[in-house]
Amino acid sequence: MLRYSKLLCLFGVASLLAYGCGSSGGDNSKESAAKDSSQSAAPVVANAEPAPNTLNEKEKSEGWQLLFDGNTKNGWHIYNKKSDGSAWKISDSSLYLGPDALKGWQASGGGDLVTDQEFENYDFKVDWKIADSGNSGIIFYVKEAPKYEQTWHTGIEMQVLDNAGHSDAKIPKHRAGDLYDLISSSPETVKPAGQWNQAEIIANKGKIECYLNGTKVISTNFWDDNWKKLIAGSKFKEFKDFGTFTKGHLALQDHGFKVWYRNIKIKTL
Repeated sequence: MLRYSKLLCLFGVASLLAYGCGSSGGDNSKESAAKDSSQSAAPVVANAEPAPNTLNEKEKSEGWQLLFDGNTKNGWHIYNKKSDGSAWKISDSSLYLGPDALKGWQASGGGDLVTDQEFENYDFKVDWKIADSGNSGIIFYVKEAPKYEQTWHTGIEMQVLDNAGHSDAKIPKHRAGDLYDLISSSPETVKPAGQWNQAEIIANKGKIECYLNGTKVISTNFWDDNWKKLIAGSKFKEFKDFGTFTKGHLALQDHGFKVWYRNIKIKTL
């Protein structure tokens, strides 16, 4: 009887040990599987930045159109010429002006790059980046004709500038975001040279709003008495047709400095 009891005890202990080892092995197996699963799972990228020079589905449904495809200069030409300007290149999915040499104050083989199309009422957006001490501009309501030698003899400019490095920044109404020589932008939201800025111009039946990096910096009306007074007090007073056209081209200014433009898009209003 004693021997039988000992046998029962030994059998019980062995069973308990076997169960414990089996349970432990099962947990480790689950942990290992979970670990392998977590290691093999693909990382989740949140808020990935969209590819440049593309339209999302919302923009497409709203009627936006790209004015630059990121690969060619289709839809653009040099002001008052048929050429698309050899100084304007495609670089890093951008329209890039990188003057190898200057002809006067502009790049050799350059000139202001203008849209083939004219626009009347619209919402226009563009990203720009300027080099150290650089100067350029976004010019709108440009009338193209041989009698007007420059885009800015008729068109209005939203200034593109390195405020920290270019001497124009010392002159009122000549800083980045300003309507050049007409209205100072406020507040100043420009980013330093070498960084991308987002500009937007909404022109609708004489009402003009300019945004820089998501903030409204200019709000005014064109073609009324106040507008005429602004022109009369500016350097443009000598050009009788300046700021008078209600439909025109959009232009990217060649001022002889390195500048980049991308994400150029427009929606007709």
